[in-house]
Amino acid sequence: MAGARRETPTGSGPTVRPARRADAESIASIYNEAVRSTTATFDTEPRSLARQLQLMEDHDANHPLLVAELEGEVAGWASLSPWSERCAYDGTAEVSVYVGERWRNRGIGRALVTEILAAGPRCGLHTILARIAEGNPASRRLHQSLGFDTVGVMREVGYKFGRFLDVELMQLTFPQGPSHR
Repeated sequence: MAGARRETPTGSGPTVRPARRADAESIASIYNEAVRSTTATFDTEPRSLARQLQLMEDHDANHPLLVAELEGEVAGWASLSPWSERCAYDGTAEVSVYVGERWRNRGIGRALVTEILAAGPRCGLHTILARIAEGNPASRRLHQSLGFDTVGVMREVGYKFGRFLDVELMQLTFPQGPSHR
């Protein structure tokens, strides 16, 4: 569960910090809210606390998991995860970001993604990918405003809420970075 080495307060906004084991229930709750009510994830079953703890253990110094705290609560989280287990992809990660419904439109997603992207080069990453499902224009705008470009659309690759959905693949490549870890 390693990650950024500093807490980042953003004025009156959230404090972004590495996730701790004690955050697991809040992280799972935010994720499960997205599972039940959005296309931000193609999971269709809620995540158990045990599964969340295991996923948190899978994150390391090169693939951080951050949370944003606001008003004493975990309001959202972001992570970098390996894009593929194949060694040639070691310099590529996928970003995920989730903000609790009651905390949306308060700059939390931007604070989280900004901080997780700052960690990318420190983690030896060259490229960050984001998969944005159809029906999530706020996430698309956020990623685009932070420098991501659309590199393709995968047509009807996910099925949720009774319909097939497209997924836009977005990419950010760091201008300077290692070609291989």
